[in-house]
Amino acid sequence: MHKRRHPGRRPLVLAVGAGVTAAALTVGMTSAFAATIFTDTFNDGDASGWSKSGGTWAVDGSGVLNQSNAGSELARQFAGQTSWTNYSVQARVRPASFGSSSGLVGLAARSTSSTKMYRLALLGSGRAELQAVNGSSITAIGSASLGVATGTWYTLRIEASGSTIRGFVNGTQIASGSNSLASAGRIGLVTAYASGGFDDVVVDSSGGGTPTTPPATTAAPSTPPPTTSGPTTPPPSGWPTPTGSQKVDATIGVSGTFDGGLKRYYGIGDGGQSESQDPMFELAAGATLRNVIIGAPAGDGVHCNGNCTLINVWWEDVGEDAATFLGGTTYTVDGGGARSASDKVFQHNGPGTVYIRNFRVENAGKLYRACGNCSSSYQRHVVIDNVVVRDTDAVAGINTNWGDTARFSRITIVGDPDRETSICVKYKGVPKGSEPTKIGEGADGVNCFYTPSDITYQ
Repeated sequence: MHKRRHPGRRPLVLAVGAGVTAAALTVGMTSAFAATIFTDTFNDGDASGWSKSGGTWAVDGSGVLNQSNAGSELARQFAGQTSWTNYSVQARVRPASFGSSSGLVGLAARSTSSTKMYRLALLGSGRAELQAVNGSSITAIGSASLGVATGTWYTLRIEASGSTIRGFVNGTQIASGSNSLASAGRIGLVTAYASGGFDDVVVDSSGGGTPTTPPATTAAPSTPPPTTSGPTTPPPSGWPTPTGSQKVDATIGVSGTFDGGLKRYYGIGDGGQSESQDPMFELAAGATLRNVIIGAPAGDGVHCNGNCTLINVWWEDVGEDAATFLGGTTYTVDGGGARSASDKVFQHNGPGTVYIRNFRVENAGKLYRACGNCSSSYQRHVVIDNVVVRDTDAVAGINTNWGDTARFSRITIVGDPDRETSICVKYKGVPKGSEPTKIGEGADGVNCFYTPSDITYQ
């Protein structure tokens, strides 16, 4: 297999930083295209740039901002500018305890004061509710019953565009409505008679809507998503032995969790790279596929129509693609492996972030490719950790003109003494019908993030 040599350069610091970036951009919030204007991962160990109102706040050793006083009537941290108008704010939120069914842990947007804001709240009753808060007057814009659990991370997102306010939990819209409470204001992290943790706060200047080219900006990840109860170490050098085999004549739809018990599933498609083959498994938003061996022919592998999790899934002979991520914002591949993919293993067509960890890839073109010519263009991100790579041209391919990012850690390249395997290949994304062009490769601290210590050769 022909491989390309890539330079190894030490990355620079990302412009938005690993810790808080106060919005140097206090204007331009009504730009037609999204731009990330604020981010805080709290990895710097403090909450500088935030203003506290009530509660007991501290950043713990894992880089999470916690509010620990469950008896506080209102505890808030505010950041950003009062002049911000149309924007989206997203954060990971983990309720720790609720003092009552009306206790809440949540995210705020367009806050004009400590008691006037739009708020997306996880409630002790188990519901998520998008609220317009004006002092003691609280108007519910919409809600959904989610069975909210303490100790669980949730990704909350508020999109404010004109008078339209939308709320999302784990990539699924739970509320949308028109409200004129506030046209501009800061972001906030809030609790009321509850305790909780907050991480990975990102603000971009999009107010939602259908992505176009140039694509809408999405949050570049800095930490892994919540654990998936999947493998925690690299897979063994050998591949699993199927516990049985099942021929599949039509796509298997999955909602909830499908556990295959390491049975081999085969029989869809022609076993080649021809386009538009049916998938073996089609996952609804929020679905999990685990302990499955996908044999040949496998068609177009797995389709994820929303957020999805693949745990210990093995592809013996990749056909068109192993998995395609179509909708949602967060997709996790934990454990498993894939081999014999003449093109790419994982195809990222939708928005958001793909997390690939504890995985093995052999004899492939690329492990991951952010679509460079789909009908809808998005900014896409991938985080690849603890992966073993053998006889593969490139680990990831991204489109730098759309702001894609790829982050790598604990990558082991096997059988490549000349170090010809490309880690991060950069392309110029193009409209559907054209072919993207390669424009470079290697770490740069802007789109491709890794250091020499992140890559091990065996």
